[in-house]
Amino acid sequence: MKRRGFVRSTIGGAAAAGMLAAPALVQAQPVLRWRMPSSFPKTLDTVWGSAEMIAERVKELTDGKFEIRAASAGELVPPLQVLDAVQSGTTECGHTAGFYYLGKEPALVFDTGVPFGLTPRQHNAWMYHGGGMALMREIYAKFNVVQFPAGNTGAQMGGWFTKPIQSVADLKGLRIRTPGFLGQVYSKLGAIPQQIAGGEVYTSLEKGVLDAVEWVGPYDDEKLGFNKVASHYYAPGVLELGASLCFIANKEAWAKLPAVYRAALESACNDAATDMLAKYDARNILALKRLVGAGVKVTNWPVPVMKAMQQATDEVIKENAAKSADFARVLAAWKPFRDDQVLWSSINDGAAERFLHQNRS
Repeated sequence: MKRRGFVRSTIGGAAAAGMLAAPALVQAQPVLRWRMPSSFPKTLDTVWGSAEMIAERVKELTDGKFEIRAASAGELVPPLQVLDAVQSGTTECGHTAGFYYLGKEPALVFDTGVPFGLTPRQHNAWMYHGGGMALMREIYAKFNVVQFPAGNTGAQMGGWFTKPIQSVADLKGLRIRTPGFLGQVYSKLGAIPQQIAGGEVYTSLEKGVLDAVEWVGPYDDEKLGFNKVASHYYAPGVLELGASLCFIANKEAWAKLPAVYRAALESACNDAATDMLAKYDARNILALKRLVGAGVKVTNWPVPVMKAMQQATDEVIKENAAKSADFARVLAAWKPFRDDQVLWSSINDGAAERFLHQNRS
């Protein structure tokens, strides 16, 4: 039995110990084959890699008895219909992001990330030790699925623009590709948000259908070639301090899994989550250096623009809380946790990072 996936898992250690102690238990289990559509294309190897790693780890940890076939965006179902496929049982599981489905339930944004919200580390703290996981699973249960965190992009860049943004007025009428909740924020600022699947974004920007695109960060953005059709790259990513992906399983399919397979799946998701964020942290800065070397202009958002974004975010949050009882319930738990995390960061590691940046030896 190959065990390196469990040994490396930082969160699933207890499950791993049980697996390692009982290899015969795995051999006695049934052979299962699941399908897992993803919302992401294979060209984005870091995001898509999370789906591949989940499938690989599960196969390793069950001696090949439990196999999951990962399918890239559009291969089995449209990229923004993964939740629908898993909810109906069309597929047993899926790999996606909660904020793609805000039309179904606005509270799903908390599973992925809220503008001016939590960093990946803080998000994990909220999920695993701040009550976030229980709240999110209550929301997902209404869609007949069970959810697991399965990766995080880390802080994303502000996006690519075909013209400079010097004031809030420059956002008015701007056609920008950005997902649901961020789209609501940009609408408040006068922009015209478009939710377009990843494979169509470059062409839309190239043809002038879009004026701007908010995607992920340097590594993925370079792969998609956005620097060839837009030269202004903005930071920091205050609207996405992190974006958490999720693995979702059909509730009935999950309930039928042997306990040892459930342990394998949960540990595989933890492995994939750790690996994905580490890849982004390692690769983004190298890609950014290449982009700057190729002539891309990286610019900080003007402070008045960020303040306007924050105010618009507050308005959107209040509006969603007013129309969704679940959103209001999750917000009531999430916000004080976020405020405490911001306070802790300002006292300790955040303050240390600022000093290190300003006083590099």
